[in-house]
Amino acid sequence: MASRFNRTPRNAVKRRAADHYGQRQVSYSRWAWLGCTSGALASLLWFAPAAWLAAGVSRASAGQLQLADARGSVWRGSGQLILTGGASSVDATVLPDRVQWTLWPTLSGLRGDVLAQCCSTSPVRLGVSPRWGGAQLSINALKVNLPAELLVGLGTPWNTLNPQGKLALEADAMTIEWANGRALLNGNATLNMTDVSSRLSTLKPLGDYRLSLTGGDAPSVQLQTLQGALQLSGSGQWVGARMRFTGEASAAPDREAALANLLNIIGRRQGAKSLITLG
Repeated sequence: MASRFNRTPRNAVKRRAADHYGQRQVSYSRWAWLGCTSGALASLLWFAPAAWLAAGVSRASAGQLQLADARGSVWRGSGQLILTGGASSVDATVLPDRVQWTLWPTLSGLRGDVLAQCCSTSPVRLGVSPRWGGAQLSINALKVNLPAELLVGLGTPWNTLNPQGKLALEADAMTIEWANGRALLNGNATLNMTDVSSRLSTLKPLGDYRLSLTGGDAPSVQLQTLQGALQLSGSGQWVGARMRFTGEASAAPDREAALANLLNIIGRRQGAKSLITLG
């Protein structure tokens, strides 16, 4: 008798089996949905157009670096690098050749090679890693040669000076870290400017110069004259996102008359010197 009362009704067993089957179906459906969604997102990222990278470069540089006519994908593509004075600037200059890039994901973020054949014989190796509240950009080594005319695209004061000449930028391992709206640079770089001239002076060339960048909590720059009729010197320091630079310009003893007009324009005259203030 007791066993008869312990039996589970046949309809209840069927209901339990149906409920269990339904739960398994829901579980399978969720996993299938997650799998399809993940696959779609992976495909979207893998075939992401180069225009997405161009938009990111423009935002990160506040519009001063732009990749026009971007072709290919985020991972492998090319574009025309343009230097501008910012979002509201009308000044712009274009690198002679297209910039080519190759990116690949790593456990720590992204790595990539960037090459502009007009300016470098070997690609620049870059790395991007996420950080709490920002990101870090690392550069293994940098050695590029550029025409000084490119600086005109950055706006004031380069659009007034309209410099010509050669630029050679070299740097060892460097890192730039953005956190909470603040940039921290570690490493050193040197910019050598040779055979520099300007449309503001008939004297050509004006001289050779060196701009040295030193990283740290407050990155600084130092300007010195290597040789030439126009003597330049000065120093600057980044305060927040802007650089404040103070320096002076003067003429070699036998070149005062030839450089008088240029000295009047590039700074505030104080006797034989011209005081330069930027930022």
